[in-house]
Amino acid sequence: MGISVSGISFSYPKGPPVLSNISFEIENGHFVCLLGPNGVGKSTLFKCMLGLLRGYDGAIKIDGQDIVALPPKQLSRRIAYIPQTSQYVFNYSVSDVVLMGTTALTDGLSSPGKRELALAEESLDRLGIAALRHRMFQQLSGGERQLALIARALAQQARILFMDEPTSNLDYGNQIRVLEQIRQLSGDGYTVVQSTHNPDQAFLFADEVLAIMDGTVCAYGPPNEVVTQELVEKLYNVSVSVESLFDDSIRICVPRDAIKTKVHI
Repeated sequence: MGISVSGISFSYPKGPPVLSNISFEIENGHFVCLLGPNGVGKSTLFKCMLGLLRGYDGAIKIDGQDIVALPPKQLSRRIAYIPQTSQYVFNYSVSDVVLMGTTALTDGLSSPGKRELALAEESLDRLGIAALRHRMFQQLSGGERQLALIARALAQQARILFMDEPTSNLDYGNQIRVLEQIRQLSGDGYTVVQSTHNPDQAFLFADEVLAIMDGTVCAYGPPNEVVTQELVEKLYNVSVSVESLFDDSIRICVPRDAIKTKVHI
């Protein structure tokens, strides 16, 4: 089983429809890239799937259970959210930031115990950042911060990870390192839904692509099948060429104007 979204429609008060009859299914352990230009409803869809917005038509189910029927505590044990970045008023250590993910596992005002401390350490080790445990979060690089936020989500013990453009503020090297870690998590059985504006990330790392335009699904399936020149041009209103590498096993998306410029040079 996995995530099932059936006929989701949503409008903010006194506003036009943001989502219109959206339906798709995500198998457990799959890595899905959510593509679409700004303002088409990606963030709203995320909020609905996270249980933050409840006034929608349709149904969202996790392993057959409607999320509306799940109390917030139980939902937080199924789904974790990793934002683009996170700012803390106080400069917590990396260890403390990751430990915050275990609050979904404790009751009321209980303090973290040995189990929670062990989960935090395990998450740091899993992402290869145990050496950062005593560093202060605000002193980390962008890539290190993102890995710490992913470790926090792992400490939450949720098997579904929602990531909002996790590499948007990172340099190229950190983008690759973070995406490789995310791909590994998917290989280990985590379900990952990541929003991105970069079709190449979908080609290189995703199992499926979910493309949204004007509040509706315009494509869903394996990247090499659905991410075409026509789709990218429709989504982003830019002229591109989708090229194949290594006997069509890898594809990349290249702006045509850039190609023309290089040719003329």
